[in-house]
Amino acid sequence: METLESELTCPICLELFEDPLLLPCAHSLCFNCAHRILVSHCSTSKPLESISAFQCPTCRYVITLNHRGLEGLKRNVTLQNIIDRFQKASLSGPNSPTESRRLQPQRPYTATISGTIAGTIGGGGGTSGGSARSSPATSSHSHPLANHTNHANHANHTNANHSPAVVAKMDPRISCQFCEQDPPREAVKTCVTCEVSYCDRCLRATHPNKKPFTSHRLVEPVPDTHLRGLTCLEHENEKVNMYCLVDDQLICPLCKLVGRHREHQVSSLTERFDKLKQTLENNLTNLVKRNSELENQMAKLIQICQQVEVNTAMHEAKLVEECDELVEIIRQRKQVIAVKIKESKVMKLRKLAQQIANCRQCLERSSALITQAEQSLKENDHARFLQTARNVAERVAMATASSQVLIPDVNLNEAFDNFALDFSREKKILEGLDYLTAPNPPSIRDELCTASHDTITVHWTSEDEFSVTSYELQYTIYTGQTNFISLYNSADSWMIVPNIKQNHYTVHGLQSGTRYIFFVKAINQAGSRNSEPARLKTNSQPFKLDPKTAHKKLRLSNDCLTMEKDESSLKKSHTPERFSGTGSYGAAGNVFIDSGCHYWEVLLGASTWYAIGVAYKSAPKNEWSGKNSSSWVFSRCNNNFMVRHDGKEMLVEASLQLRRLGVLLDYDNNSLSFYDAMNSQHIHTFEISFLLPVVPTFMIWNKSVMILSGLPVPDFVDGVSSDLQEQQQQQQQMALCRQESPYLTGMKSCH
Repeated sequence: METLESELTCPICLELFEDPLLLPCAHSLCFNCAHRILVSHCSTSKPLESISAFQCPTCRYVITLNHRGLEGLKRNVTLQNIIDRFQKASLSGPNSPTESRRLQPQRPYTATISGTIAGTIGGGGGTSGGSARSSPATSSHSHPLANHTNHANHANHTNANHSPAVVAKMDPRISCQFCEQDPPREAVKTCVTCEVSYCDRCLRATHPNKKPFTSHRLVEPVPDTHLRGLTCLEHENEKVNMYCLVDDQLICPLCKLVGRHREHQVSSLTERFDKLKQTLENNLTNLVKRNSELENQMAKLIQICQQVEVNTAMHEAKLVEECDELVEIIRQRKQVIAVKIKESKVMKLRKLAQQIANCRQCLERSSALITQAEQSLKENDHARFLQTARNVAERVAMATASSQVLIPDVNLNEAFDNFALDFSREKKILEGLDYLTAPNPPSIRDELCTASHDTITVHWTSEDEFSVTSYELQYTIYTGQTNFISLYNSADSWMIVPNIKQNHYTVHGLQSGTRYIFFVKAINQAGSRNSEPARLKTNSQPFKLDPKTAHKKLRLSNDCLTMEKDESSLKKSHTPERFSGTGSYGAAGNVFIDSGCHYWEVLLGASTWYAIGVAYKSAPKNEWSGKNSSSWVFSRCNNNFMVRHDGKEMLVEASLQLRRLGVLLDYDNNSLSFYDAMNSQHIHTFEISFLLPVVPTFMIWNKSVMILSGLPVPDFVDGVSSDLQEQQQQQQQMALCRQESPYLTGMKSCH
């Protein structure tokens, strides 16, 4: 009976067909359901009669209507008869599913149409009516008392079937929604499948313990709002059960079937739920992790704040202590100076008191003499006057003549010249009282720095020279790394020279022809600061011509810096390292180079036939340099210039007035370059993967050449553009790919 009932169910309302229409595609549809589909296509400006077609909800076949509309479609009389017989054969009474369906209030055009669209979500096309009606997605939105198979594992009415997603706290005031009495009885269970709460009597009447009701999910009574799904914003009373991926919103089956989302890609709520939940969980995990990091950071900041408080109190106490010491020193010095002033005052007053006493004594004597003289002048008797005044006159004359003696030496200097106070310098210092700060970073003066092949003298200046306690020089080999911060942090490779008191220092024992990075650190009690990095380079390794390697027809100067072709065979002992053989008029330097960047020059003079380059120690000495795989040379033969290696030659451009050839051997970067040193022009660069140490080699066939070694790399060599070198590399590769040099035939006169 269940299978038969499912076959007699409308794919739209999920009820038994009522007045079924027979569609041209052989599917059936309730007349009212078809009418509702047409109504959903209508708008305010478009009457129902204007709808001339609609899609079959089962197979999506387009049904064309004539002028009669739905009335023009045939009725499925046979199906209607089968439904009538089925209803008569069904059990009647309160426990009958059909009777329960009749008693349950009908909901207006609910979201049961979702079963029809369920197949289109994942597969993009329609499904059969049977498969659509039997899917869980269809059952979850059917009538409360309809036949459901959504949760077959819930086979009884016990609380063991409760789902945490929907079970809420028991509300004793939840009433039965099926009771006809007023007030309704209290609900004892809520059917999640039917979305209805039942009292005990209604539950027994509507949910007998037999299929299909055994699959309904019964939980403790919950409010109706906890069970009702969200409704569509465009179609009233339609529940959303799909998600439009284009518009990013929830939609109902009508939106997909006949609405504006019918051409859009949609997803099931479960799929979208899982995806969004996973995204939210990931973001939440990241947010929780971020919050944890922020909490840790905040804890550190709080700890730092507490430490700031502690440090502030400590430094404030230190400041008060230092200032109190200064005040105490000033107070003590004030007392000392005040004592000196008082002592000087006492001494001056003592002297002045003595002078006052002397003046008083002289004044008394003079006053007595004046009184006696005045008495003598009052005598009118000449004899008596002469007798008494003679002695007085002598004393007055003597007193007048010796006035300098009688008047004491009075010193009226009240000034304290020995106590001139000038605290202007001290005041300036006190006004500038502040915390000692780290000195400004020094500056390395590149133009003052000098170098030899194994030493570099670094000069620097500092704006805070008087506040600097000492300097520290740090240096390491420059590896081409441009990030000086990370280079500086790799402390293992740095050499440190501490406690330098001057503003210059000479570093010994360096590698020749090597570029170094230098930092200078200015240090005082408050801290230190580094200078900007400076790149300085030791000069090339100096060398001379090795007489033990010179061909017997070459004459070397006493200083072994000049070699000259001498046709007369010189008497020289034969050694394995000596150049020999006809035409191999060569000599090598007395140094083997296995690292660094080295530059030397060759003064060519009037020579027009020579070969200059480098070679391994194992290179043959009985043939021209460049004729083997162990040597690389730049050569001239009359008016032709070429480079040669492993027997392969390539013409290069050079001036016929070339008089000074520059050679740059960058062993670390695997290159050998030649330059016109007078015109500052690049000639050619070999790219070589050095395997062994190399030695400079020189060959001449006429005149003489002179070497200048141990030179610094000139600026024009450092400034050679990389694109020019790349072009030379391409030319070299093209030439080396050829078995024969295009210039070999023109060189026959030189062989």
